[in-house]
Amino acid sequence: MGDDWKSGGVLRIQQKCCTSAGKEGQDEVFGGQPGDAIYPKDENGKIIYHETDLCATWEAMEACKDAGLAKSIGVSNFNRRQLEMILNKPGLKYKPVSNQVECHPYFTQPKLLEYCRQHDIVIVGYSPLGTSRDETWVNVSSPPLLKDPVLNAIGKKYNKTAAQVALRFSIQRGVVVIPKSFNPQRIRENFQIFDFCLTEKEMKEIEALNKNVRYVELLMWRDHPEYPFSDEY
Repeated sequence: MGDDWKSGGVLRIQQKCCTSAGKEGQDEVFGGQPGDAIYPKDENGKIIYHETDLCATWEAMEACKDAGLAKSIGVSNFNRRQLEMILNKPGLKYKPVSNQVECHPYFTQPKLLEYCRQHDIVIVGYSPLGTSRDETWVNVSSPPLLKDPVLNAIGKKYNKTAAQVALRFSIQRGVVVIPKSFNPQRIRENFQIFDFCLTEKEMKEIEALNKNVRYVELLMWRDHPEYPFSDEY
């Protein structure tokens, strides 16, 4: 992380974000990746990491909430160990309200989902429809989710797309979904998932599709000491 995203810069950056947006505060702020533009690199193009204490960064985010700059605070791509680090931190004022992670029928994250449920942490599922086939981010050898025959067969029954079935599956599991699209028709379709309900049998059929396929592996950061995907969950 760059200097601005170390614990000391969190409050200042959040103040800047609110000012730029013309708001006094934001609904939710979560700790994630700050963006490619501010990653310092050495002469070989390797990212230079700063020593960043996750607990110290969390305390800075708590300060954002206390200052009224955020109504709630959460995390992204945290595994169980990292969540426990925050939850067991001495003097914890606010626990994460959410953990934004990859979650879809090919990567259902049952253990992490259950752990978060036990601690009243909402799972926010990114890439709920799989993801684009951009090889700079994604393992393109992984099977495309929306071509799955089970999802398409269930969709045919309800006159829905495979994407709508995948989103409905996550919603019924208690996962908040954040699909991304630039296509107006698909954006509308992503909202049209509340007029049907999957049966228990169909939910189990979709759960059985789990292949532990992580599309977004973030391998460019796999040498970081807090790379989250080395643990089981």
